[in-house]
Amino acid sequence: MLRSLGSLLCLWALRLPALPAGTGAAARGLDVASYRERVRAMFYHAYEHYLESAFPYDELRPLTCDGQDTWGSFSLTLIDALDTLLILGNVSEFQRVVNVLQEGVDFDIDVNASVFETNIRVVGGLLSAHLLSKKAGVEVEVGWPCSGPLLRMAEEAARKLLPAFQTPTGMPYGTVNLLHGVNPGETPVTCTAGIGTFIVEFATLSHLTGDPVFEDVARKALKALWKNRSDIGLVGNHIDVITAKWVAQDAGIGAGVDSYFEYLVKGAILLQDKELMSMFLEYNKAIKNYTKFDDWYLWVQMYKGTVSMPVFQSLEAYWPGLQSLIGDVQNAMRTFLNYYTVWKQFGGLPEFYNIPQGYTVDKREGYPLRPELIESAMYLYRATRDPTLLELGRDAVESIEKISKVDCGFATIKDLRDHRLDNRMESFFLAETVKYLYLLFDPDNFIHNDGSVFDVVITPYGECVLNAGGYVFNTEAHPIDPAALHCCRKRKEEQWEVEDLMREFYSLKKNKKFTLKRASDYGEGEGAKDPEDASSEKGGEKRNSKKNSHSLLSCPSQSFNSKLAVLGQVFLDNT
Repeated sequence: MLRSLGSLLCLWALRLPALPAGTGAAARGLDVASYRERVRAMFYHAYEHYLESAFPYDELRPLTCDGQDTWGSFSLTLIDALDTLLILGNVSEFQRVVNVLQEGVDFDIDVNASVFETNIRVVGGLLSAHLLSKKAGVEVEVGWPCSGPLLRMAEEAARKLLPAFQTPTGMPYGTVNLLHGVNPGETPVTCTAGIGTFIVEFATLSHLTGDPVFEDVARKALKALWKNRSDIGLVGNHIDVITAKWVAQDAGIGAGVDSYFEYLVKGAILLQDKELMSMFLEYNKAIKNYTKFDDWYLWVQMYKGTVSMPVFQSLEAYWPGLQSLIGDVQNAMRTFLNYYTVWKQFGGLPEFYNIPQGYTVDKREGYPLRPELIESAMYLYRATRDPTLLELGRDAVESIEKISKVDCGFATIKDLRDHRLDNRMESFFLAETVKYLYLLFDPDNFIHNDGSVFDVVITPYGECVLNAGGYVFNTEAHPIDPAALHCCRKRKEEQWEVEDLMREFYSLKKNKKFTLKRASDYGEGEGAKDPEDASSEKGGEKRNSKKNSHSLLSCPSQSFNSKLAVLGQVFLDNT
């Protein structure tokens, strides 16, 4: 009983009461509702052009109005955008896409796929959509959420990744062939994030299916990284998964490491796991001691703590949001404001920013429409209601529309200095960037539910509470309902305890349903179409992408390269 109470209270701590739209911003003249609708229009401009010009390929190429396979030939943008559709209130298109994915996605293909990317985008996206299906009006099968077609698809995709974990250390290879397993010549060098970013999806999968193998391999990988930290408490950037020797010894919070720290915190929240939180808090001490300077975080040598790169990477902008999850709001705001100054300087965050020089790093001047700073703004606004955070959202909308919008979608910004564009729109633009922007401007969204309304569903193992809020976002912004992890266990007493607690605190009647306040039509913004016009047959025949090869220090979890210290020698990887 006490454990369940602690679990519930922890979730409530993450759900601050929603204030009326525009609270704290009216004095600065920011029309929150207007920006929310502009974000909606951004989504549909990108989404519809993906359907028209790129589907069934993974991603849209917005400058040439066609598509390409990137991470494995899964119609990736469609999977990544699915839960965003529901957050925008579009239940009809959500239902249509669920049917399209069931009919068209095949994981039994001869393709080399990133283990990391397939997990966070495909497994995470399918799990989230599965758990949101009933809210979206999908007719779920008997036994849901412990069964269902999207859950079976997520399990199939995850099983294709399991061969990568068959190493002496339990740390996975970075790439796996979906048909044949790990290729004989596959490099054993994997980045830290590519090892430690599985516990959210894999634990959810284990709890829903009853198969412990997924959570077991994810935990073993996490603990292997913990075991191999340096004497001063830091981890490096790349490690050999066979020998457990650190190949790249730069320690920081950014590219190649980032989501490892994120998943220690989110895994701890999702699973109520004190060990995972304790691990993060120990890392946090070392990070503050060795990498933090004037509310910036630098890169240091993992064994000595000496500075190796005085740069800020755009991927590090998730950190203030993560700090807010552990209650360190004051430090989070100070770091956020540092990062916001960089945004104001360029109209976006360059991949690398030299802190002492106050300018971009050569060949790292681009902004691929990443979500991390917006993500932190969303979390911090829930915690503080500081209107400065809404102003970041406003600036993001203005910058992206002015610089990146083209006839066929939104293009990656190749160089923030002169606004040259690149012919790519990554799937995370619809999965994360637009989603976090919308949630920043939509305080009444069901995602922000404070627990005052919920559903009670019947499962083969008894009754369980769902949709009470406290969603845990994976690193691709796919929300996971933590209550669902208690629905499919044979120990019914846990469900009864949670249900009793919900009734005790809110005195609500059984089976009370949360009603979406937004219209469920296809879209209210510009360029919206009727769902019947969005045919699943667009885009031509699907092809399998070519096999991917990775250099020794190429991390499948990050699409750009970084300056790394290999065996003590510092160099710039330009592969």
